[in-house]
Order: sequence, then C-alpha cells, then structure tokens
Amino acid sequence: MNIEKDLLFWLQKGVIGQNEVEDVKKQIEEYIEIKTPRIEQEVNRMFHEKLIRTPKERLKIAKKLKRYEAVKQVDYDDDQFWHLMSADGLENLKRLKTELNKVGEGFCLAKWNQVTIHLQNGTNHSCHHPSPHKVPLEELRGSPSALHNTKYKKELRKQMLNNEKPKECDYCWKVEDSNPESFSDRIMKSGEGWAFPYFHGIKKSTALEDVIPSYVEISFSNQCNMACGYCDVKSSSRWQSEIENLGPYPTSIHYNNTEWMKNGEIYPIPYTQPNPYREAFWKWWPDLFPKLHTFRITGGEPLIQKDTFKVLDYIIDNPTINPQLELSVNSNLSGPQDLIDEFIDKIKYICDKDLVWNFGLFTSIESWGKHAEYMRDGMDTDKFWSNCENFLQQVPKGSLTLMSTYNATSVFSFDQVIERAADYKRRFYNGKRYRHYACMLDISFIRQPEFLQLRILPTDLLQKCHEHLALMEKHSEEHYGNIFKHGHVGFYDFEREKMRRMIDWAESPLEDVDWLIRQRKDFVAFLDEFDKRRNKNFLETFPEMEDFYNGCKSL
Repeated sequence: MNIEKDLLFWLQKGVIGQNEVEDVKKQIEEYIEIKTPRIEQEVNRMFHEKLIRTPKERLKIAKKLKRYEAVKQVDYDDDQFWHLMSADGLENLKRLKTELNKVGEGFCLAKWNQVTIHLQNGTNHSCHHPSPHKVPLEELRGSPSALHNTKYKKELRKQMLNNEKPKECDYCWKVEDSNPESFSDRIMKSGEGWAFPYFHGIKKSTALEDVIPSYVEISFSNQCNMACGYCDVKSSSRWQSEIENLGPYPTSIHYNNTEWMKNGEIYPIPYTQPNPYREAFWKWWPDLFPKLHTFRITGGEPLIQKDTFKVLDYIIDNPTINPQLELSVNSNLSGPQDLIDEFIDKIKYICDKDLVWNFGLFTSIESWGKHAEYMRDGMDTDKFWSNCENFLQQVPKGSLTLMSTYNATSVFSFDQVIERAADYKRRFYNGKRYRHYACMLDISFIRQPEFLQLRILPTDLLQKCHEHLALMEKHSEEHYGNIFKHGHVGFYDFEREKMRRMIDWAESPLEDVDWLIRQRKDFVAFLDEFDKRRNKNFLETFPEMEDFYNGCKSL
C-alpha cells in the first residue's frame, strides 16, 4: 500500500481535510503495520458495505481483527468460514449449527463466554434463558473467577462436550425439537463476535478450566430510585423496602413474595452493607477487563451506584488496555441530575478519545406522560426525555436504545413513544455514530407478572397494537431511504418485526379460560393495592380502561 496514494484517495473522497493530513498519515502507517491478507479482505468488504467511512475507522477495525486473529490461532485448513469475526447470515448459521452438533447437540459457547452476574444476591447465569444459580461463597474464596466458573456450571459444560443437553437449557431444545430447520439461541449466541472466535479453543477444553468470559453483564446492587409496577425485589431497593414493611401484594400468586428468595438464600444484600460478591468482582476486575469483548452494567439504577463510575474512571485511567471493548449501560435517566450530567460527561470523554470500541445507552419506557409515570413509579417523563436528548447531543458517537416492555397499560399512548423515537432517529442522525443509528426502539412483551400481559385485554383494545405497527411502518427505513439515500433515520425491519411478533402472540388463541379469569382478577387486585400503597389513582390516569377495569372487578 502506498501511503501518498491512500492519503489522496481519502482527500478526494472528502472525508478528511488538509488540516488532518499528518494525523491520517500516521493512521495509514499504523494500518500498514498491522494488516494481514485476512484483515485486508475483511476491511475491503466492510468498506464496500459502507461500514467503514474514514481511515480512523479502518484502523480501529483492523485492530479489532488483529485481536481476533490472536484469539483464534488458526492451525487448520484455510477455510474462510473460520476467519469470520462472527457467523452472520443464514448460510453461516447453517454451517455453525453443523459444527456445533459435531461436538455435541447440546454444545453452546455461551456457557463458557457469556455471564450475567447479580452481585446483590450472589447468583449468575450464562444466557438469559436459564434461571440464575447461587455462587457458593466457599468456591468464591478459592478464586474470584468463581463468579462465573462455578462447579455447577462446569458440570453443564462437561455435559455439553459429552453430547448431552443440560436440562436448564430446555428453551433451546424446545425450539430445535419443534422445527429442525430453526436456529435456536444456542446457534445465534454461538455465532456472536464474543463467542465465535473461541470455538476451537472451547471445543478442545476439558470443561474443568476456569474461563475468563468475553461477555459480562453485571448488576452491582439493587439500589434504585424507582419501583416500577412490574419490577421486583432483586432489581429495586425501593421494592425491597416496601415488601419488608407491607408484605406481598394480595394477588393469587402473592406478587413479589420474597419467602422463596429467603429460603433459597438469594435474598438481596442491602446496598448499604458489605457484600463479599462485590468485593470478589473488584479483585477479579484487573484480570477480566483486558479480555472483555462486551461489558454491560445493569441495575438497580447504575447511575446512583458508585461502582458504575469506578468502571468509567478505570477505562479513562487505563486507555490502552482494552480499546476494543463494547460498553453499554442501562439507566432510567430519572435519578439525581448531577449524577446523570457527570455520567454523560465521562461517556463523552471516553467516546471522543476512542477509549472503547463503541458505547450504547439503554433506557426503558413504553407509554407516555402520566401513563408512564403511573407504572414506572418514580419517573419524571419530562426529565427523562430531556436527558435522552442531552445524551444524543453531547455524545455524537453513542446510540440510545429505548427498551419498551409493552404491557396492558401501553396501548393508549405508545404511539407517542413511536413518534418520539422516529424524531430522534431523524434529528440526531449524524453519520458519526458507532452503529449509524441514533436511536433504536426495542419492543418486547411483558412476561411477568402475567396479570399485566397484553393477553388479558379484550379484542377492541388489542386493535390499538395494530395502529402502533402501522405507525412504525409509516416511519420505515424504506420510506426514508428514498428521501435521505439511507434508512438509518427510519425504523428497521427487525424493529417492526418485534412489534408484529408481539401482536401475533397477543392474538393467538387462548385455550385456558381459567387462566384469563385469574389474571383479570389479579389485575384489579394489584392495581387497587398499588394505588393504596403509592398514593395513585388508576382510573383517573387511565379513564379509557374504566369499562375493562369494572368488568374485571365483577369477576
């Protein structure tokens, strides 16, 4: 590669100016130093797909690819499949499924490389489908990596390598058994960038080794300033305090009953008290951080927890250890404003200095104004939207994901959330963001508690979901692609598909009438108690639901 010729290419393309020439020369020189034929092949592909826009982005991706080459240590035939960063696309997933099944029909890389750790009660799970299991303190005293590498999990890894299917992973077995052509999350997760490069190393393992996971999701505590109606004691200190003082709700399942947590020794350790699991995490952190591909902080509410800022300061103070990190943080954006402002300032610095590979802020809302404030107790929606905009303005490289837990109370005002997300997509698109888009709308239906599910609603109210889908179609990427020559300011097909899939689920035939009657009874029992404990008034907030509420009340 000729440096001057490459420099001229970027100048003629108009993506750099004369004042950037010396910096770009250094970027080109560094790229030449690290590129290999495989790296160059992947870089060229990504450039033609418009995933690389500047020489700085090219260098950044080349560094990431170099790291993958070091992880893979390829010593087998020159098969392009194994040189991929991740197994994307239908044909690659088919090939991956075959390769996984050669090792074992229960083999899944997530059991090694992915972990969600709840430090507040000392539990973990690899993949979101299995229930969390307890990390024994005696194992933790031997090594802080037992936060992930428990004896229990090692036994499951052994089963997977022996062509067995662990019972706790039955979600994927049901998917695969129902349709042999389907791709369960076992396949999808194993094809991710944090898992796929490790395939051969894991395949050759004995299942007894301690593994440093590449994908870690962490909850430091349940400390939270909010107590959302469908949240729980594990994730909210306000819920924990309420249940301790007033007991569970008078529904058929005694909603938010904590006896089972106490019996299983997984009751949350109050955030004000010493926590051996949190102490173990910080002992493990210096070994964990350099090997991470993805790190996500959840809650509680991370922005009122000192540990979150400790992570950010560590990244700032150690800028060269892991600039390939994909970092994300969940926040309700409704805590003390000084902490939110400090958080945005630190994230802006981290992104401006390229101290991470990319950053995403995840937040949650699924209705508008007083509707949102009713169910998300403690939320100030004006403050929420103001902080969303401030983040998108101050952090031009980051992205915002609005996670919407669509439920029975969402149907009357979710259209305004859709309009706001569409507005953010258009207004804050800048061509500089890590993931192109400024804002993503991630819609999922609520599973628990069942009495807030869409499926309890009558047909006329469910019809409003179709109106929401039509609105998303109106703001589709295809529509804006014709206007702006790209679709990143409209709703992608997979965003709309989540809404469509939810409607199909909500309208599918309901065979158990007793279930429906029980959930509708629980719906009003919960709301009456919620109003009494939180000084709210459901019918004043949702007058549109008066007939439905009274019908449930009469059951």
